[in-house]
Amino acid sequence: AMGENALRAIVATSTLDLGIDWGDVDLVVHVGAPKGASRLAQRIGRANHRMDEPSKAILIPANRFEVLECRAALDANYLGAQDTPPLVNGGLDVLAQHVLGCACGAPFRADALFDEVRTAAPYASLDRPTFDRVIDFVATGGYALRNYERYARIRQTREGLWRVSNPAVAQQYRLNVGTIIEVPALNVRYVQAGSRGAASRGGRVLGKIEEAFLETLTHGDTFMFAGKILRFEGIRENECFVSNAPGSDAKVPYYGGGKFPLSTYLAEQVRAMLD
Repeated sequence: AMGENALRAIVATSTLDLGIDWGDVDLVVHVGAPKGASRLAQRIGRANHRMDEPSKAILIPANRFEVLECRAALDANYLGAQDTPPLVNGGLDVLAQHVLGCACGAPFRADALFDEVRTAAPYASLDRPTFDRVIDFVATGGYALRNYERYARIRQTREGLWRVSNPAVAQQYRLNVGTIIEVPALNVRYVQAGSRGAASRGGRVLGKIEEAFLETLTHGDTFMFAGKILRFEGIRENECFVSNAPGSDAKVPYYGGGKFPLSTYLAEQVRAMLD
């Protein structure tokens, strides 16, 4: 429909700030702070995606602090500044992922893994105390999380081998391998006509919504989704059951993709404004 110019506007999450290459987008209305100068430039660039016209956007801060964030992001774009952090040689977060991945594959000895890691150019200068701290972080969660059992992902056997603490750790790693974990989402399905409750089946599926938002709802709550106001009937297995609920007092779903942290560069600019 958008390719045929049949739509006047599209309401979207941050997912659409990448890969949209339609020249007929006239204006971007950005609700909330962009959390980064580079991110704002990317999103504004969705408008008038043509060589001979400037991109245009309207920023709508959600609170007074976001006014400062938006101002700092706009100033950065006028200066051509970017959020790109300096390159890190031998990132320890990547190393921690590798340590856990090795443990999920087979038990390993720390000495052998240390020698193997140092054969990679970014980690050629890695020292043993730093490597041991990474092992401890994966094994305990570090000083901040060592009291929580679920962060103890690997353990050392009597033979000196490191292995996963339980099979569930390996299963979770294989399902979510990488540094980005997909947020669980449930189908939003109508209950059968003339019935109420999560036990009903057979209604039309409206789409998917993140589980974190649905967990905040109780039976009878209303929320906006797919251009409708829906009544939450319950959850069964991987589906959320709903019914139509006319009215205006409805919650608005939130998504993990919109919870970006403030970039280091933008945070420094906002702090300079406050100082």
